[in-house]
Amino acid sequence: MSDTPTILKKIIARKREEIAERKAQVSIQSLEQAAATQKPTRGFVQAIESRIAAGQSAVIAEIKKASPSKGVIRENFVPAELARSYERGGAACLSVLTDVDFFQGADEYLVQARQAVNLPVIRKDFLVDEYQLLEARAMGADCVLLIVAALSPERLQTLNQFALELGLDVLVEVHNMQELEQALVLPNRLIGINNRNLHTFEVSLDTTYALLDSIGDDRIVVTESGILAPADVEAMRARDVNAFLVGEAFMRRDDPGAALAEFFDFKV
Repeated sequence: MSDTPTILKKIIARKREEIAERKAQVSIQSLEQAAATQKPTRGFVQAIESRIAAGQSAVIAEIKKASPSKGVIRENFVPAELARSYERGGAACLSVLTDVDFFQGADEYLVQARQAVNLPVIRKDFLVDEYQLLEARAMGADCVLLIVAALSPERLQTLNQFALELGLDVLVEVHNMQELEQALVLPNRLIGINNRNLHTFEVSLDTTYALLDSIGDDRIVVTESGILAPADVEAMRARDVNAFLVGEAFMRRDDPGAALAEFFDFKV
């Protein structure tokens, strides 16, 4: 954590303030009750496994309005419409940004997107506290993201265990070998490799390639960021990487789902 990138430190500091604000508005007990009344999750990992078993790419399609580095990515932003477009285009799962201050996301976006489709959905946010995991389950998320760079090894294990106890799947995100070693201690099926350098914001698919040999066949690698053309998909699949988290490349298109189908050569 000592070399945590500046932008990530800024986001996490704000996130802790936000958690305190939210706890003052909604008690843990209320969240626990809301989480307990949710229907069983839709099986995020299972959806990805099914696509890969069928010889297809498993695409986690991201609903994302803005980012700190790019500003507003999509002006015409209607989560339910975007979700339906992605479902038509062949997405296996959805990813919805819920961070307010840096990505212009909202919890309501996840709720709206999930209600519009039958796909499992991951809450994409900076999760550092059990309260946020309860929130995720209460709002209907099927999976959560845990970013190794944002957590100590102890907190990573604690939050991961709590998420699993809540019935949530977990995507653990890494950027380098040191973080990968921490992620591999966990029993999780999904390992996300983010190709974006959090220090420089530069993106290189070599980040995924460099870590592949250290990951066993019992894991599914999800490559994140930098998948910008069908050639990138082909290069990954040639290396037996078959799960992709893609957002920006689709969000800039009029019909994101059609772009997805074209990208991955899906027949829809």
